[in-house]
Amino acid sequence: MNNLKVVFNSPSEILDFVNTVEKYPYAMDLKKGRIIVDAKSVLGIMSIGLKNQIELKVYEENCDDLRKEISKFVAA
Repeated sequence: MNNLKVVFNSPSEILDFVNTVEKYPYAMDLKKGRIIVDAKSVLGIMSIGLKNQIELKVYEENCDDLRKEISKFVAA
């Protein structure tokens, strides 16, 4: 499993993120506090809100290709 922190600053970033991660067969969740949503769900991510650091859990060991493609969303 791989964990990353991601941040979304606008609804268009959420749409871009979901369109990107939907291409991968990996199971992924986003977690903020006690809230856990499917990382491929636009509505789920929007329910967490914008400008929050959210933990992305990817249930796959080798996902370097995904990491590269979503690097613009990774929190600094």
